[in-house]
Amino acid sequence: MERKPVLCGIRVLDFTWVLAGPYATRLLADFGAEVIKVVAPHFPEAADAFSRGYYETWNRNKLGITLNPGRPDGVALARRLIAISDVVAENFSPRVMANWGLDYGSVKRIKPDIIMLSMSLMGQESPLRHQTGYGQTVHALSGMTYLTAFPGGQPLGPGFAYADHVAGLYGAALVLAALEERRRTGRGRHIDLAEVGVMKKLLACDDGYGPAGNASEEACPHDVYPCRDGWCAIAVFTEEQWQGLKRAMGTPAWAEERRFSSLKERKLHRSELDRLIRDWTLHRSVRELVGMLQSHGVPAGMVQDAKELAHDPHLAARGFFAGKPEGRLIDRSPIRLAGPAPDRFRPAPRKGQDNDYVYGTLLGLGKAEMEELREKGVI
Repeated sequence: MERKPVLCGIRVLDFTWVLAGPYATRLLADFGAEVIKVVAPHFPEAADAFSRGYYETWNRNKLGITLNPGRPDGVALARRLIAISDVVAENFSPRVMANWGLDYGSVKRIKPDIIMLSMSLMGQESPLRHQTGYGQTVHALSGMTYLTAFPGGQPLGPGFAYADHVAGLYGAALVLAALEERRRTGRGRHIDLAEVGVMKKLLACDDGYGPAGNASEEACPHDVYPCRDGWCAIAVFTEEQWQGLKRAMGTPAWAEERRFSSLKERKLHRSELDRLIRDWTLHRSVRELVGMLQSHGVPAGMVQDAKELAHDPHLAARGFFAGKPEGRLIDRSPIRLAGPAPDRFRPAPRKGQDNDYVYGTLLGLGKAEMEELREKGVI
């Protein structure tokens, strides 16, 4: 007998947009929560993203409604939806929800045990709380852009919105914790998540820490090395791994020299060591090399691009990809729960796709009333 998803019965009213917030709520939707995504009726479809594909990625498994909380009738509808929801999620700057009369204090009066996730750049109480930004802004303010560089070079950053993904994971985990607390105590919770703080906590570097490129203080060699047909990442942390690397290389005479006899010595002679390893890897196939190194207990992996990931045999064996609706490769959740559970995949909602269900079935509005709200630009 098929079991229901683990979050079945949890309803989330989702005001989030772009990536960090939609990723948090997508994680909840993937595991069965009923997530109702709110989009303003006057916005073009997927206006809260950079492309339709981007919107599809972060908003799958959600219901979609149109609602204008800038209108009194829209606020009234939002309040009715909050009253039947477990979680409200938003990732605006703090003034936005307050301007609509939907800040946590107001929401709590509607439903005392509500859980509200507020995700913003600097947090709700910071003197800089009204500053706005995207993932790149978070990277810069948290120190990640500075650290993601080579010594003496300009800051580079990771090249994609890594901070938004991390904040989304934090947000989803905190909602689950708050739901468990509510189950035990009956109390709701306001979750004030500052993305800059999340990334700073993740990096946790001291004053003396600076850009290191691919180098590591705890490992050597620790770099990405060129192969005949790609690149191979090698990380040697222990003496056992160093001995394994030497065996994989055929124990060349240079590897027995004093300058490479300990981690301390290898770090002092890092440049020479990297050059010698590059001379060895350059003439080998990357897949052959990874297999050889792994067989000798050396942490190593192929640097894969998007095309290689799409055809990765390990991901295929795990059933990681769900297919290609509308030509886009769709990933499943990498988390597997034991026992028979439904494989959820619902495309991201079209604009106002679920208005009839949410307003008609959940709130009990009649067709004439909904049509009047449409004509007034409320839904």
